[in-house]
Amino acid sequence: MEPPVRLASTGTIIHGVSVGEVLGVSTLADARLIAGESGLGRIVQRLNVMEVPDILAWVKPHELLLTTGYPLRNTPQSLGRLVADLDERGLAALAIKLGRYVDELPAEMAEQAERLGFPLILLPNDVGFDDILNQVLTDILNRQAAVLVRAEEAHRVLVQVVLAGGGLDEVTAEVAALLDVSVAAVDGRGRVLAAAGPQDHVAALRESIGREGPPPAAPAVAGAAAARGRVLASVPVMAGGHHHGRIVAYSPAGTIRDSDVGILERAATVAALAVTRQEAVNAVESKYRADFLRDVLTGRAGTAERVATRARAFGWDLERPVTVLVAELDPDSDERTAQDRLVTCWMAAMRRHDPRGAVAGFSHEVVAVVDAAVDASRIARDAAAAFADVPPATFSTGTSRPSLGTATLPEAYTQALKAARVGRQLHGPGAVAHFDQLGVYRLLSLVSDTDELHAFVRETLGPLSADADAENADLRRTLQVLLETNLNVAETARRLHFHYNTLRYRIGKLERLLGNFTDDPHLRLNLTLALHVLRMRGI
Repeated sequence: MEPPVRLASTGTIIHGVSVGEVLGVSTLADARLIAGESGLGRIVQRLNVMEVPDILAWVKPHELLLTTGYPLRNTPQSLGRLVADLDERGLAALAIKLGRYVDELPAEMAEQAERLGFPLILLPNDVGFDDILNQVLTDILNRQAAVLVRAEEAHRVLVQVVLAGGGLDEVTAEVAALLDVSVAAVDGRGRVLAAAGPQDHVAALRESIGREGPPPAAPAVAGAAAARGRVLASVPVMAGGHHHGRIVAYSPAGTIRDSDVGILERAATVAALAVTRQEAVNAVESKYRADFLRDVLTGRAGTAERVATRARAFGWDLERPVTVLVAELDPDSDERTAQDRLVTCWMAAMRRHDPRGAVAGFSHEVVAVVDAAVDASRIARDAAAAFADVPPATFSTGTSRPSLGTATLPEAYTQALKAARVGRQLHGPGAVAHFDQLGVYRLLSLVSDTDELHAFVRETLGPLSADADAENADLRRTLQVLLETNLNVAETARRLHFHYNTLRYRIGKLERLLGNFTDDPHLRLNLTLALHVLRMRGI
């Protein structure tokens, strides 16, 4: 059986043989374990002989230390303290011969070794250290070579899977067969993308991933057995400096050794190749979908039959009554990082609410075409909830009237775009607005000649149309509240926190600038419309 290995603190894998397997070689057939049975899984990577009193300066981690006790022949009481010092330095075990220089081991030494799980071995007197060294080192080298060969073979097989066009499904299936465990590929959000292995084990693995903790250990994985394997192992999938998820393996019998983790790391590298390849394919397909949907929404996609046929190839149904939604990043958002995330959130929301709906990301917006019977505002809320973990980015959403055919989709797209922009102006970032609910702003938004609108504002409001003068901007605010209260002077004074006489003075000043609006309903209508146009500035 292949030896277990242990992960070093650096994260690299240390190959070797366990102390328990060292005791199985022929030269140690008569050796006896005195204490520290729980440490039989410790890894032996090298051997050393203790012939000097200051041995602590020369030992290294993962060593099996052999001694006759000669350096401590005059101070056997030091042996108890020696065990703790050796354990602190990461030694695997201590093997000693009695009868030559030390007749017996102090009880404190055995107690200390048992408490620390540090194997203490009594060597037979008729075995030479050179025989032990030769046999154990040869075994270590052979085992290391076998582990490396196995890892290279696994890497070759996994690379061949990807070269043959396989994806995460094939990679996980191959790893599950190689290690005889259940394996899952998980993305950065914890979703299982692919899984392979016995059905009940895969179910346990999915449950473990769902609660971000290992599944319950089987009874076999307890005590000393836990040192020989593990129930759950996970390695990250990295590509291009980005974390794409992880490869997770599960074995209820605790048979995942650290050498198996080495193969999982190879699998993660191959999975990264599969992920980046799929991302490249998705990017091309996403651009193709976006270009087609843009052509549909601008009336350049051809006949209704051609549009319907191509849409079906993408899994879209554009022949039913639909509604167009436009989600636009708000001005303060960082487009470089937020746009891709916005597309992802909308695609996820569409999958939940209308799998046959069309969705694509344009350069500054996301456009969705959904079943007219679906609650569009709910889709927008779901996308916004998922997008909320990328502060401070926000987006505004506009919804069109229902469209009864592909021929009217360009008009619906224009309506949704205007609803998004007018809604942001009226309600601030993150607004969700329907075109039919814009009221007078809907009519104003239909005026294509914005220069004419601005000229109307200047002619109607005169000096109050600009913000350069603070006093004029303050007077415009007074005018707006007066019109909102239907010229109720007392209510206007209360809202603006003015004295009644102060407000009467301001009304007189406004009438000198704008005309006698308190007696002219047509002038009041013009002033109200001009103020509405100002609120829509930038649309």
